[in-house]
Amino acid sequence: MAKVTVYSKNNCMQCKMTKRYLSEHNIDFEEHNINEQPEYVDYLKQRGFMALPVVDVDGKDAFSGFRPDQLNSIAG
Repeated sequence: MAKVTVYSKNNCMQCKMTKRYLSEHNIDFEEHNINEQPEYVDYLKQRGFMALPVVDVDGKDAFSGFRPDQLNSIAG
């Protein structure tokens, strides 16, 4: 299975919904919380992201926000 990384922050409803979706579909993911790991803020900005969550899947384009359509393609 492809490696899934979720970049999130505290008190982010879309982040919580994304992580819940992944967990409910038994998709393992690594989480980086920018409140606890601020070094990822510049990394995400350099990649053009201005909103969280950002979901990065090996071999696919990363996307931001709670996107069930994109998450379904991971779970599929």
